[in-house]
Amino acid sequence: MLKKEDNEKVTRSGPGTPLGNLLRSYWQPVALVSEMSDERPVKAVRIMSEDLVLFRRSNGWGLVSRYCPHRGVDLSFGRLEGDGIRCLYHGWLFDAEGRCVEQPAEPPHSQFRHKVRIANYPCIEKNGIIFTYMGAGDPPPLPNWDCFVAPEEYTFAFKGLWECNWLQGLEGGIDPSHVSFLHRFLKEDPREKYGQQFAEEVAGTGKTLSTLVGEFYRPDIEVEEAEHGLRVYALRQLAEDVKHVRITNLLFPNAFVVPFGNTKVFTQWHVPVDDEHHYWYMIWYDFAEPTDRETLLRQRLEGVTLPDYRPIRNRSNNWGFDPREQKELTYTGMGLDINVHDQWAVESMGPIQDRTVERLGTSDRAITANRRLLLRAIDAFAAGARIPAHPVSESEAAALTGPAAVDLIAEAGDWQTEWREREAERRAASPWAGPLMRSGETVDA
Repeated sequence: MLKKEDNEKVTRSGPGTPLGNLLRSYWQPVALVSEMSDERPVKAVRIMSEDLVLFRRSNGWGLVSRYCPHRGVDLSFGRLEGDGIRCLYHGWLFDAEGRCVEQPAEPPHSQFRHKVRIANYPCIEKNGIIFTYMGAGDPPPLPNWDCFVAPEEYTFAFKGLWECNWLQGLEGGIDPSHVSFLHRFLKEDPREKYGQQFAEEVAGTGKTLSTLVGEFYRPDIEVEEAEHGLRVYALRQLAEDVKHVRITNLLFPNAFVVPFGNTKVFTQWHVPVDDEHHYWYMIWYDFAEPTDRETLLRQRLEGVTLPDYRPIRNRSNNWGFDPREQKELTYTGMGLDINVHDQWAVESMGPIQDRTVERLGTSDRAITANRRLLLRAIDAFAAGARIPAHPVSESEAAALTGPAAVDLIAEAGDWQTEWREREAERRAASPWAGPLMRSGETVDA
């Protein structure tokens, strides 16, 4: 459990809050590139309780305050002109740096426009997602995470709206024991649905991931701090000398990295809209083959309404819960989409979970480790100290690679050595992946 003041500290992300200041010091997803239509590449966005407008420029993206400082008119309806956006009300024109460059109704000799500037944030585009930096000073260099260095044709990006605090979504992703129950499929093979990851056979077992983790529902969980945040091991003893090893990661501060099968991995960020809503953004990547984007997009669009990417199954309709389905088909009774299962779990806690009344056990080691790390980092950042996964130079960014997300059967006694060897082999066979690095040096298997 957390003290009330600590629960407030890790859930409140608005401007000027300790958590908000920390999150703003990292690059954060703000929109999918696919949301920005060629016909009108302008979009109102809300992130960490700030209302902004995103628009295309000739050489990138602009992100500025949504409301004109003149009379408060909504700039998301503005006209794109050159590399700026013009207010419809009186014609004030703003560039991507938030400068007012024209005030047509003011006298020709007026210097008033030079006194006007609105909030503005730099943006970059990576594998289908537009990221922004909302912190003070110059943006940090972007780490060489696999999701960023993978060629675009090996990736797929998507997002979804969840009606709860960001930390609930993140904590669901770093909890390795819940998959043994929440993502079970009792009868139907979900291969044609988005639960297909759990229908894939775990090499060397003859069992799907869903069956395997369901049968071995008490994993040994180990957690260690790493350059990227946390490395989480879920170890299931299948036989005397055989282990199922699943390694997931916290990508500090608000993302996680999860493997599926031998070659597929995804990184997922949980980004506050405000304190009671957030978007998850995902980059799915494949070490071996180009991604079937059309199929993945079709599967995902079946479950959401546009333009908000709100799940069709949601709190207003009890997430589509069907008691007969729960008895006969799926463990949850909420369909075959594993994202809906996760969504129900974290939304059902309420808009902001009250962590003062929860009871955590040994299986919650990753949750408690993350909270300690987050609280420590919030205080460190406020004091001007270094924080995890936050490079200050290009060489430091280049050394932040991976992280390794592994799902394998280890038959040898030294599973730590075996997973590293297998990971090195996977990267060597990949058309694009480089070796894992640490402090600029290759990590040997």
